[in-house]
Amino acid sequence: MPRQLISTGSPFERSFGYSRAVVQGDWCFVSGTTGYDYASMSMPEEAGAQAENALATIAKALAEGGFSLSQVVRVTYYVTSTDDVDAITAVTGRVFGEIRPAATMLICNLIKPEMKIEIEVTALRG
Repeated sequence: MPRQLISTGSPFERSFGYSRAVVQGDWCFVSGTTGYDYASMSMPEEAGAQAENALATIAKALAEGGFSLSQVVRVTYYVTSTDDVDAITAVTGRVFGEIRPAATMLICNLIKPEMKIEIEVTALRG
């Protein structure tokens, strides 16, 4: 089965050399996604709003590959501050509360100072 590459049109995809998502067979691997609004290339300041944007971008990429958030089996959250965890988990709990994928949250630095969260998911058909 051929590999399908999915792009959001982010300038980072070409310059960094990656796809927003890759579909291979029954699997969809979505790259780490930050809170940018790619239409305006703007980033909200609040971590919860960044999580909302990231999940919207992820949902769009999944849909383009024929998947949905309900098929997410693994999620990794990269967060820059423990101070933002409550705002982020309010969003992720609402989105993934019934889906309940396996998850990991790491506290780390991200590549731009305005980024407060990056989310990476893996989905499986079936």
